[in-house]
Amino acid sequence: MADKKEKGGAKVKTLRVSKKDFYVAGENGKLERKKRHCPKCGPGVFLAEHPNRNACGKCGYTEFKKK
Repeated sequence: MADKKEKGGAKVKTLRVSKKDFYVAGENGKLERKKRHCPKCGPGVFLAEHPNRNACGKCGYTEFKKK
């Protein structure tokens, strides 16, 4: 990656997402989760949503979506 910067390649932009974006205010003012938690890691670690799977970035747990 350092080689691309030296050669004048495009910089890679990273998208940082905060945990507050994974919750939404529901009925009666309670918070509801938008994404699922990892069953191995527990609450606080969310599964990333890909087109064909849900995956945990911490432990590598993967669930494949059915077509």
